[in-house]
Amino acid sequence: MPLEIRELHIKVTVNQPQGSSSAQQPSDNNNNGDEKETLISQCVEQVMELINNKKER
Repeated sequence: MPLEIRELHIKVTVNQPQGSSSAQQPSDNNNNGDEKETLISQCVEQVMELINNKKER
């Protein structure tokens, strides 16, 4: 009997290196936000590729 997964929950935890959070300046927050958005978009892209590959089977 085939098994169908209808929902996929992904939880990601990103830890900052110790000591860097206290040394950040306000201008660094913009760079970190851009890095986070880039990382998230890459993750979403990879998940979508996996989903599309499974649909092709």
